[in-house]
Amino acid sequence: MLYDGSIGIKMIQLPGNWQEIWHNFGHIALAYALTATIGWESEREAESAGVRTFPIVGMASCGYVLLLGPQPDVAAQSRLLQGLITGIGFIGGGAILKEGTTVRGTATAASVWNAGVIGAAVAMGHYGIALALAFLNFFTLRALLPLKKRLDPDTTSNRSK
Repeated sequence: MLYDGSIGIKMIQLPGNWQEIWHNFGHIALAYALTATIGWESEREAESAGVRTFPIVGMASCGYVLLLGPQPDVAAQSRLLQGLITGIGFIGGGAILKEGTTVRGTATAASVWNAGVIGAAVAMGHYGIALALAFLNFFTLRALLPLKKRLDPDTTSNRSK
């Protein structure tokens, strides 16, 4: 704590520098924004993971990679990414539902996995990769849905159940 003797107030000194804090916040906010659009689209289609899950996965992935710091050990970075891939795969696996011969949720599971990659890419400064993944994921969920409905009308008609 710092003591400001002129007015007799104890001031709390925050750890870290503000430039680093805002830098990390910007990365996490970008990961949030990119993955929230995918979550919104998934939620719109009444999937099991949506507007809350996707941004949380993106932020968490970004946060984990940011924890490594600016010059991470390659081996440590590899282990962290392996853990993220495995953990997010587990979360995405929970979105897959099997009803008889019908399997639903594979696009949602793949999108959850992609949200993790988007967060990691933002943290590593690969903004082009993050933007491309977010755009193409959103496009796939949005623009290809009419094609999916035409190819498999039975699966899409059961979505409201």
